[in-house]
Amino acid sequence: MDLQTFLDKMNSGEEVEAGSDCHLYMTQLSQEALKITAEMNNRYHTPEELVELMRKLTGNDAFPEFGLFPPFYTDCGKNIHFGANVFVNSGCRFQDQGGIYIGDNALIGHNAVLATLNHNQMPEKRGNLIPAPIRIGKNVWLGANVTVCPGVTIGDGAIVAAGAVVTGNVEPNTIVGGIPARKIKDIR
Repeated sequence: MDLQTFLDKMNSGEEVEAGSDCHLYMTQLSQEALKITAEMNNRYHTPEELVELMRKLTGNDAFPEFGLFPPFYTDCGKNIHFGANVFVNSGCRFQDQGGIYIGDNALIGHNAVLATLNHNQMPEKRGNLIPAPIRIGKNVWLGANVTVCPGVTIGDGAIVAAGAVVTGNVEPNTIVGGIPARKIKDIR
């Protein structure tokens, strides 16, 4: 399996069978990501060096005005897509196999978890994975310790309050919070 075939499979939303070629390739990508994030997280790097490490991690050369405070964790890296002027604060964990798309000027707070995989609910198939993308719009602010679940879209201009668990889509220009996250108010 090659990277494009893997990404096509993950972006299709089709279930990935445990032990399949796709699953084994995912494990290989995880090992590469662990090496890169270990380098990123275990010594000081200038902002420019961090951008270079993110380029290596994601395989993407476009990181206009990107900011990151390590540590940063991912178990893949190859399906993360950043817009311009994105800032990711320390301690974030991105499970990006299903695709993470972050719009321009987004702010990702401390210890945010973005998870794009679910497991099959049937016990005999529990090792199978079901990918679903996370889409974060432009000018979104995720507070500290936010968890965003697979398949969620967060609309442009939205704010997700600290500690929220986002299990469903968030309308543009709204503030949500709680477990599960619910609309608190509109942003005017």
